[in-house]
Amino acid sequence: MRSLFSVTLLLLLALTLAVDANKRAKHHKGGKHAKSQPSSECSSAETQYGKCVPEQGDCGDGLREAMCNDRTEKIKCRIPCNWKRDISDCKYKFGAWSSCDAATNTKSRSGTLKRALFNAECQTTVKVSKPCSHKVKKTRGEKKSN
Repeated sequence: MRSLFSVTLLLLLALTLAVDANKRAKHHKGGKHAKSQPSSECSSAETQYGKCVPEQGDCGDGLREAMCNDRTEKIKCRIPCNWKRDISDCKYKFGAWSSCDAATNTKSRSGTLKRALFNAECQTTVKVSKPCSHKVKKTRGEKKSN
């Protein structure tokens, strides 16, 4: 009787482990970008994507519409919090920052288009600016003076 109970317990444990492994495999199939792709049969060239709209504020996790034929789906997206919202779907290669303009207290740099994500309409060149730093950068080996 004990051996029958032990065998039953082992079979139950094996079945539980198999079901758990099957759930994990189904949950993780498709890789990292599976949730960001529309589930329809449309190719990316046929799909039109809307802008990423953050759930709260100007940046962070959000949703974008993916439209193909007569279907519209919402897919997950993300806008980095240190990035410009109007060029978020366009990737640029930027040059070095310019020197500080004393009149406006800003420095700027320009970027050329590397890649347009989600069939976005992107400008070929963009110019971004930011306030100049108030701190004076020290060169290596320079010590503080008291």
